[in-house]
Amino acid sequence: MSDKKHALLFRILKILLIIFLAIVVLLVGMLAFLSITEYRPKDREDIKVEGSAKRTLREGDSISVLSWNIGYGALGDNADFFMDGGKSVNTATKERVNKNLAGILGNVKNVDPDVIFFQETDISSSRSHKINEYEKFKNELSDYSFSFANNFKVAFLPYPVPPIGKVNSGIATASRFGVSSAERIQLPIPFSWPMRMANLKRCLLVSRIPVENSEKELVLVNLHLEAYDDGEGKKKQTEALVKVLKEEINKGNYVIAGGDFNQVFSSIGKDAFPVEDGLWTPGEIDVSSLEDDFYCLMDESTPSCRSLDKAYAGANLQNFQYYLIDGFIVSKNIEVESVKTGDLGFVYSDHNPVLIKLKLGEKQTYEAE
Repeated sequence: MSDKKHALLFRILKILLIIFLAIVVLLVGMLAFLSITEYRPKDREDIKVEGSAKRTLREGDSISVLSWNIGYGALGDNADFFMDGGKSVNTATKERVNKNLAGILGNVKNVDPDVIFFQETDISSSRSHKINEYEKFKNELSDYSFSFANNFKVAFLPYPVPPIGKVNSGIATASRFGVSSAERIQLPIPFSWPMRMANLKRCLLVSRIPVENSEKELVLVNLHLEAYDDGEGKKKQTEALVKVLKEEINKGNYVIAGGDFNQVFSSIGKDAFPVEDGLWTPGEIDVSSLEDDFYCLMDESTPSCRSLDKAYAGANLQNFQYYLIDGFIVSKNIEVESVKTGDLGFVYSDHNPVLIKLKLGEKQTYEAE
């Protein structure tokens, strides 16, 4: 081989080495950045309650609770998402996010619930164009008291291409009743390092409302359980949830837990909305350990969630994949009057809102409509 060829080969190898070292340095730097900035919540943290709602609650009072995973305002009927078999990372323009939020707020105001459980509420995240959704909700629903608990807080998510970027998101509870305290309870994290650093830190947001002329409290539990694990994460988080619920009923309290379980109750079963092969599949919660003390409630007549493997608008809706994963667990010292999923055509979110109406006071049985 000639000297020129040797020199050319050396230069090529040198360039490849420099590129390789640059990639290694970039990866090490990114891992270090994620490690330094990792969100590390405590097992239990007090949460600030904002607002001036002071309505009192008495035994025998009727209550309505609305739960809605709002898809951070960016998962309307136009959206597909790469984690669910779609292609998109950036799923909405800023204008579309604002349109979705306006639609969500309009529907909430029409329903006019006493309590609201929001999931996937963003605060200045890249994926929702830095809109402070929590602040918007507080401003628009000014007669409620609010509390917020982070469950997804990453300074910069470097994947996929284009990257997701900054995420600051969580669950928010709104109440027209006076809330004496709120607490964030950390749930088991199924991911190990390094995936843990850039993943959700799922939690419960527990709010307490005094019951007038009683030693009891109404305990509200807002939740959003694991989605993209192998199933063990969902199971451990559900066990932790059940433990908290049983601790509260053992105190004699009223308990309403609701949100996005990413699972269906075994009393309903997976046959309500069979899952096509290759698509995301929800877990199943065995309700046998809960049935003595709780109602496990979902509206079987209407799907609460749709698949994001493709956009909903313009799709063949007869063959679309639907899910039943949003609902409530309610202690049996509360009378359940109805549970209804609002069929909104998934225009503003990939989830439909679920409304439950109750009365503080025991009823022996509940029968779905």
